[in-house]
Amino acid sequence: MAGDAEATRRRLLDAATQEFAAYGIAGARVDRIAAVAKSNKAQIYHYFGSKDALFDAVFNELVVRTVREVPIDPADLPGYAARLFDGYEERPDVQRLATWYRLERADTHSPLDIIVTSNRAKVEAIAGAQEGGLLPRHLAPEDLLALVLTIASMWTSMTPEYVALVGGHTRAHRRQVVIDAVRALLSSPSVP
Repeated sequence: MAGDAEATRRRLLDAATQEFAAYGIAGARVDRIAAVAKSNKAQIYHYFGSKDALFDAVFNELVVRTVREVPIDPADLPGYAARLFDGYEERPDVQRLATWYRLERADTHSPLDIIVTSNRAKVEAIAGAQEGGLLPRHLAPEDLLALVLTIASMWTSMTPEYVALVGGHTRAHRRQVVIDAVRALLSSPSVP
């Protein structure tokens, strides 16, 4: 029976990922999640307690997976940004869920430990690489990380009108722009 319970929980998480990515927390409906998961609302409350807790489980899983699959390499920040870009392209729900999290949760919930710990470790890795001469020092480590993360996700945050304007850009082209932008960032002196 444990296998059945885990399979049900997995289906609920997968269905909830789609629902939350499309509608956010406020717009998501547990009855739609249950129907897609071939389950029922009672199972959602049994496994997760509430719709908010289900979102937390979905978002936590997303963060854990991203941190595991795309570790930072401070000696190759352009490559790190490219791998993040690849993840966003392959799993568009990641950026949508992160956007909903920022819109609906960031001001009302305590920071998630996994994100705080991950970001702190990335900043420390960049600082160590700067101290070791692998990275330039013209930006503070936390500013450099913020810029790299922003560049990696820039294509997923564009308006549909902008996407239409550059519609001829291939994925390979967009990826190369990310790499080139981070390289340029690393070679640019700070502007007074």
